[in-house]
Amino acid sequence: MTVEKSIKTTGKKKSRKKKKPLTPVDKFKIETAKELGLWDKVKDIGWAGLSAAESGQIGGYMTRKMKQRRLNNLEEYSEARLKRGRKPPQ
Repeated sequence: MTVEKSIKTTGKKKSRKKKKPLTPVDKFKIETAKELGLWDKVKDIGWAGLSAAESGQIGGYMTRKMKQRRLNNLEEYSEARLKRGRKPPQ
């Protein structure tokens, strides 16, 4: 009688998420992270890898930027950016 070893597979496949188009909020957040020097960390370990202080720094900087431009929301920010002839951040 031979004993057959069964090879157990986990059935896990690498998931390939479809990249969603970036929203104006995402673009603004990425632009801010680049300005604050946090973008490399975000690319390496993701947004969840940021500390609370770093996340707060990004949010505070975004708010300050919008207040300086006297904009009520991010849609107005995107429109103002396009009017100045600047491309949206990537």
